Amino acid sequence: MILVVAATARELAGAGTGVVTLACGIGPVEAAAATATALTTQRPDALLHVGIAGACGIPVPQLVIGSEAVYEDALASGLVPDRVRPDPRLVDAAQRALPGARVLPIGTSAHVGGTSVCQVEAMEGFAVLSAAQLAGVPAVEVRAVSNEIDEPDRARWRFDDALAALDDALPRLLAELSR
Repeated sequence: MILVVAATARELAGAGTGVVTLACGIGPVEAAAATATALTTQRPDALLHVGIAGACGIPVPQLVIGSEAVYEDALASGLVPDRVRPDPRLVDAAQRALPGARVLPIGTSAHVGGTSVCQVEAMEGFAVLSAAQLAGVPAVEVRAVSNEIDEPDRARWRFDDALAALDDALPRLLAELSR
């Protein structure tokens, strides 16, 4: 069984019925707690973390497969950011399912614009992948770009386009990851 995790129920809509999903909440704290709890009760064979993301210089609604999840909030404390690598077999499967997707590090920050190391920014990836790693569950993160990281006007963010790309990608991802 594959557990599909996203911050919101809307990001999970493309998974369809009969798929085990978790809306873990927005931000790294909520994501870590909810994912850790689900992993102990669900005991999945793999975890697919999906959602929308901001990016620098990547067009909307480009799909991105995480080559690693980087906890960039550690930089604010002067620390070197922690990193979690996804399962390489799941990355390969995601690439087969989404041949046009880019494979890049995805930065995690609790606030918009909180990344400086990664070209792609989201809020939950490091927490979700860390929980999976601690539970011994292979995991991978896939994001659809919705906006430029430095765009302050949220009315210009293209949520609908990114969510449509995610909805389209999820069935293909689940089919390939299930093989």
